[in-house]
Amino acid sequence: MKAVVVYEAGGPEALIYKEIPRPSLKEGWSLVKVKGFGINHSEIFTREGKSPSVSFPRILGIECVGVIEQTTEPKSLPIGQKVVSIMGEMGRAYDGSYAEYVLIPNEQIYPVHTALGWKTLATIPETYYTAYGSYKNLKIQPSDRILVRGATSGVGIAFLKLIKGKYPNLVVTGTSRDMDKREKLLDAGFDRIIEDRRGVLQTHTSYDKIFELIGPATIKNSFKHLNEEGILCSTGQLGGQWFLETFDPIIDIKKNSYLTSFYSGNVDKETLNDLFAYIEEHEIDIKPEKVFQLKELKKAHEYLESAASFGKVIILNEGTMDDENR
Repeated sequence: MKAVVVYEAGGPEALIYKEIPRPSLKEGWSLVKVKGFGINHSEIFTREGKSPSVSFPRILGIECVGVIEQTTEPKSLPIGQKVVSIMGEMGRAYDGSYAEYVLIPNEQIYPVHTALGWKTLATIPETYYTAYGSYKNLKIQPSDRILVRGATSGVGIAFLKLIKGKYPNLVVTGTSRDMDKREKLLDAGFDRIIEDRRGVLQTHTSYDKIFELIGPATIKNSFKHLNEEGILCSTGQLGGQWFLETFDPIIDIKKNSYLTSFYSGNVDKETLNDLFAYIEEHEIDIKPEKVFQLKELKKAHEYLESAASFGKVIILNEGTMDDENR
C-alpha cells in the first residue's frame, strides 16, 4: 500500500510518501480501507516532535473514514461496512490513517449509516465531533451572544455551522489575528469579526458564551469579555501553550461564570450518532476548504501551517471521488 511515513521529527519535508507492506490482521483489530481523512494541528505538533509519547518511525493520522476490508468482528463490523474512527491512540501509539489502509482496534471503529458522500464524511469526524461536544458543553441558547476565538480554524468554522444550522438568527462573532481574513470569515457566516492582537481582543464587548480555541495562552483575556453567568469552553490549543501556568481560578474566572472544556478523545458512539443526526436534521452545509490527495500530504501540511490557512483541510485517497460520483 501507499503511505506517508515520518522517520524523524521535522517540517513538512519529514512526510515521506512511499510503498510499504499492508498491515496484517490480528485478533481484536480490523483493517479499514481509508477513503479519506482530515488533517489536524495535533498531527503537525507530533510531526515536529512535540508529542513525547510518540516514537518514530510512525504513520500519523488520528482520524479516518472508510470501509471494513478485513475483520475480526464480522457481526458488528462486516466487510464493506462504512465506518469512522477518531482519536484513541491511532497515529500515536500505533500507525494511523496517512495511508491507503489502517489497522485499528475494533473498539475504536464506529459503524455509520449515512448517505453522505466521502468528501463530506471526511470533513466531519474529528473537527465536527470536537465542535459538537463543545457546543453541547456551552449550552447554547437562542438569546446568546457568542464569541469564537480562533474562528479561522476548521473547528471554529464547524462550530459556526452547527449553531447557524439550528439558530440562523443568532449573532456569532469571530476573531482572527489576521484581519485580511475578515471577508472570508464573513462569507463563512460570522456576523462580526474582531482582531486578536498579540493575545488581546480589540473590543470592549462581552459575550454570554466564548468558544476558546487559542487555549491557555488567551484564556485570561477571554474571561475579561465574558458576561456574568456566562460559559467559556476551552477546547483548542492553537496558541502553542498547553497549561494555565499563571492562572488563579478564584481571581481569573469571571464573577459567577463557568470554565469548561471538551476533549475529543472522549469518544462514544452515542454522541457520534447524535452528531450525524443533528447534521442531517438541520441540513448543515459541510464542505472542506481544501482537498488534497495522499501523495500531496506535504502540501496539505504546508497549507495548514501557512498564513493563508483557513477552515478544514482533507485528504481523499485515489479513486474516492470516483466512488462518490457513481
